[in-house]
Amino acid sequence: MATSRNGKIKVNRKKGGRNSRPLVGFIVLAVLVVAAVFLIDGLLNQKRPEKKPEPPKVVARHKLPPRESAAEKEPVVHEDYTATVVPPPTERHVRPRPAGSGNLAIIIDDMGKGMQEARSIIDIGVPVTFSIIPGLPKVRQVAQEAQRRGIEAMIHLPMEPKGYPERRLEENGLLLSQSNDEIVVRMNGYFKEVPQAVGANNHMGSAFTENKEKMAIVLRVLKEKGLFFVDSKTSAISVGESTAREMGLRTASRSVFLDNIQDVGYISKQIRQAASIARKRGSAIAICHPHPATIQALAAELPKLRDEGVTFVPASSLVH
Repeated sequence: MATSRNGKIKVNRKKGGRNSRPLVGFIVLAVLVVAAVFLIDGLLNQKRPEKKPEPPKVVARHKLPPRESAAEKEPVVHEDYTATVVPPPTERHVRPRPAGSGNLAIIIDDMGKGMQEARSIIDIGVPVTFSIIPGLPKVRQVAQEAQRRGIEAMIHLPMEPKGYPERRLEENGLLLSQSNDEIVVRMNGYFKEVPQAVGANNHMGSAFTENKEKMAIVLRVLKEKGLFFVDSKTSAISVGESTAREMGLRTASRSVFLDNIQDVGYISKQIRQAASIARKRGSAIAICHPHPATIQALAAELPKLRDEGVTFVPASSLVH
């Protein structure tokens, strides 16, 4: 800027002054926009209440229920786990063996092979009944020893089984093919070998005891001699007992076979079963054989059962 000769101020205009005007205008416009934005935001914040940030949610795996008063509290019910749980070891409680009365007759079949087995059974000191097969090597000696020691003797009648002759039978056995007279002759021969016998039961005979006609011949001989008959029940459809009752012969049938399996534990269990039946029904008849395992089980169990109240009786006490 300069002073002219006449005293007036003279403004010098440089090049480019006109170009600065748009820039200034843009800056002013930007400032106005920013101010307007802040003004509008302030007005909105005054109308909208401020929200407090929510705390992060905590996921609880085991959420406890609110405490209840004593009056409102209900019994706690624990539901079963769905996962596999191994239970702790439990103590074994030994069941007391049942005690009580009951008459039990034990018939030892197949006697007559030797004296040692006979003495071993007698020495147990419990009444049993020997059923002796005619024709065996020591028939007379066993029968005499039984009589001397107060042991009841029976005749173990060898009778035809199913499957004969493939299934072996003693040569003096009773067969369905024999005549009635032959059966009577053989029966009388049995009594000559065991004159001490007070009764009889069938050895094998699953086929013979199903035949009522042939059984009637055998039972008639027994009745004439005053003997009883015990049906060993080697056949589920045996007619031995029913025919004997029709004829007025004293009779009974076997309740339990003790030694179908030659194992001391198994035989002991069967002896206990027979005693249980005797307690429930009042009496029972069990049949076994003079095997070593059987004799061992009898020696262990019979005295215990006697002490528990079981009464051991001869087979003649349980026929009627």
